[in-house]
Amino acid sequence: MITVTNLRKTFHTPLVQEGRFSGLRTLFSRAYKEKEAVRDISFEIESGEFVGYIGPNGAGKSTTIKMLTGILHPTSGEVLIHGLSPQKHRRRVVGKLGVVFGQRSQLWWDLPVKDSYEILIAMYRVEESVSRRRLGELNELLELKELLDMPVRKLSLGQRMRADLAASMLHDPDILFLDEPTIGLDVVAKKNIRSFLQTLNQDFGKTILLTTHDMDDIEQLCKRVVVINHGQIGYDGSIDTLRDRIGLPTMMKITYRGNINVPASWDLPFRVVGQEANVLTIACNRQELKAMDVLRIVSLWGDMDDVHMEEPEFEEVIHGVYQ
Repeated sequence: MITVTNLRKTFHTPLVQEGRFSGLRTLFSRAYKEKEAVRDISFEIESGEFVGYIGPNGAGKSTTIKMLTGILHPTSGEVLIHGLSPQKHRRRVVGKLGVVFGQRSQLWWDLPVKDSYEILIAMYRVEESVSRRRLGELNELLELKELLDMPVRKLSLGQRMRADLAASMLHDPDILFLDEPTIGLDVVAKKNIRSFLQTLNQDFGKTILLTTHDMDDIEQLCKRVVVINHGQIGYDGSIDTLRDRIGLPTMMKITYRGNINVPASWDLPFRVVGQEANVLTIACNRQELKAMDVLRIVSLWGDMDDVHMEEPEFEEVIHGVYQ
């Protein structure tokens, strides 16, 4: 459905001149510096996938999304949506896409929400009977009724995001590109947005590409994650495989019924990172050593009562890719 091949985007910015009349000299200067925002990236997304596209600020996420939607032209490489280039066949491709930029609204600021919808329905040439049915479905999923008569400028951030998501779905696109859709939202609003996106993907079969800094979004929504850093893809696969690849330690907290006798001279295949009263904290890489093997060893140190295991936070995993 989406094919990206050797995609590259370079921006040219004027070199700032120094000294007297620097601003004027910069204006007429032909000296530029190059900034490579995206560097030779390739990936494919199949129909019905929910993919997280993540990376630090300046990694190239938004630039990629803009090339996928046809807003930007790549310096080299190719993007195909259903076999069509969004740059060369913009009108044919745009009808297959829904796009939400979390920090920018596609709705008209001073108009009521319903008026913005009417404009978008006319732009996409959606038949009246179809648009009525679709608005009814979106109203049920996103609870839009109370928003329709309100000017967009009076909506809260969470309300605006619901309205923007509905706007992106009015023409029933196959693919949804989301750039930071939960940025700045409270816990309840985020939960509602995630629930809607899960419904779109699982019940309606929509293909979704999500960029976000909220790792909870990724863990709860995406089965696949693509990590980009410095314009290049550092990882493309499942979250579980990513955890295994980074090899961050699992923390095991073992509670004993009585005293703990930790041998001082043993060459252990794991690290004892803390001891408080009758609780021992151990760090081990489960790719190198199974949990049962750890427990066999520590059971020799006292009478075990309870074991609690904590996997690394996903943010730690992603940080390991960025390094």
